[in-house]
Amino acid sequence: MSRADEPRILVINPGGTSTKIAVFARDREEFSIDVRHPREELARFDGAVPQLEWRTEMVREALRDNDIGAEEIAAVVGRGAPLDPVPSGTFVIDEPMLRVIREGRVFVDHPSMLGPLMAHELAREAGGPAFVVDPLCVDEFDDAARLTGLPEIPRRALAHTLSVKAASREAARDLSRPLEELDLVVLHLGSGTTVAAQRRGRQIDSNDASANGPMAPTRPGNLPALDLARLCFAGELNLEQVERKLVGGGGWFAHLGTDDIREIYRRVDEGEERARLVLDATLLQLAKEVGGLVSVLRGEVDGIVLTGGVARSERFVGELRERLAWIGAPFFVYPGGNEMIAMARGALRVLDGEHAAISMEPYLGETEAKP
Repeated sequence: MSRADEPRILVINPGGTSTKIAVFARDREEFSIDVRHPREELARFDGAVPQLEWRTEMVREALRDNDIGAEEIAAVVGRGAPLDPVPSGTFVIDEPMLRVIREGRVFVDHPSMLGPLMAHELAREAGGPAFVVDPLCVDEFDDAARLTGLPEIPRRALAHTLSVKAASREAARDLSRPLEELDLVVLHLGSGTTVAAQRRGRQIDSNDASANGPMAPTRPGNLPALDLARLCFAGELNLEQVERKLVGGGGWFAHLGTDDIREIYRRVDEGEERARLVLDATLLQLAKEVGGLVSVLRGEVDGIVLTGGVARSERFVGELRERLAWIGAPFFVYPGGNEMIAMARGALRVLDGEHAAISMEPYLGETEAKP
């Protein structure tokens, strides 16, 4: 069977503590691996982009180990980077997108920056196109959701949109209803957390997964603004050190030295009060965030949807379900997320001619290079 008959799609998802790699024959998974990266290993690199060749070689090795040659890959999909606001869809990885990433014109130095760079390099070797699907910067906010009390600091649509939309489609399938008819609150529970309001298929509001919302395994979530300002101006930390606290060094890891939900529950069972307190604080903050988005949807909620790695913990999900029972909406849990297959399907929609790939160039240019 030729690549055109059943195209093989390579999908790459570089995250804060791992690199997920998968190959699909159309939307049938042929293999997938999740390469974990210990913190001491990542500490060798000054930011995300210097990891490019190291992580790309891991993908090449995974292909070799599974006897897949580059010439067998019809398209490569990388996780989307936190760039300027864009609509939902599948974007071609072109030179304008790559240029702004290389220049550091991103909202936050995050491993997702590597997704387009890795996909471009591997697609060049394979001789096919490279895409990103529903990147972090998809913006479908209502205008009123953008404003804050300071005009110079608007709210950003920066969320785990790929995961949220994939889980929303799964819930629509299980409800046997079109997504365009549903109002959902969707939680992506990973190293960072997104809680999003989906109205009729549009993500009209969410927290900024890089900067606010509930406490997460490696993110602090909402912080008192004045105290954060004082921390920044105390002279003890530079900007890069503050950013590392906010993205990757906060949350469970800052309190307990681990971001592993299994380890935390083990410590809870051994009687560690601090571990129990951190979990209770997280559950409280998640419930508050969900409650706020229920009000955004005016109380009309067809389902509460959970996805992401933390959703694998039945114990954590059960505790959260108890706190949200008052909403009266059905619960849908899709552990681990559906990001990889969602990226493959986004590429297939382009390869099959259902949709044209979008260029990001018209949407780029607002974000300045990071100092």
